[in-house]
Amino acid sequence: MTEAPDPAAGEAADAGVAAEPQPELLHGMPITRDLGQLVLHVPRDDVRRVVTALRADGYWQCVDVCGVDYLDHGARALPPTVTPERFEVVISLLNHTERTRARLRVQVPESDPRSPSIVAIHPGAEGPERETADLMGISFDDHPDPTRILMPDDWVGHPLRKDYDVGRIPVQFKAAPGAR
Repeated sequence: MTEAPDPAAGEAADAGVAAEPQPELLHGMPITRDLGQLVLHVPRDDVRRVVTALRADGYWQCVDVCGVDYLDHGARALPPTVTPERFEVVISLLNHTERTRARLRVQVPESDPRSPSIVAIHPGAEGPERETADLMGISFDDHPDPTRILMPDDWVGHPLRKDYDVGRIPVQFKAAPGAR
């Protein structure tokens, strides 16, 4: 199957201007490579579809799901088609047959910190999604048990967010000078 030529690329070539390189795609998502890993930059609406497609490609194990807060670190390597957001959900998958890893980076806006759950596809993601919700405040749509897992139910806030007040509890050591 041949693709139709891009008229914009032809005009750029005619004008003597180098055409913008097109990003490499997998399952319709732009990809980059980092430390020998395939990195897919996936919009929230496509997470389940892409994870299902990768599972069919042999990525049968979900190694981890975590959240990242880029509050003070706006500059990061993203394809030009991806708009950076404050939060990011990172899903790490493993293909044992080919001995390869794939990482999905999902941009999550601060105004709507949620992402689709992948527990129906990878049941082992249940705990990591709960940890991410509890500690980062990124909820997962359709998660089977969205209750807190590490912090008490009445805890206010999410301790791994960069704007969370650290707080301090004074500790008195027995052998400290001046201790009674």
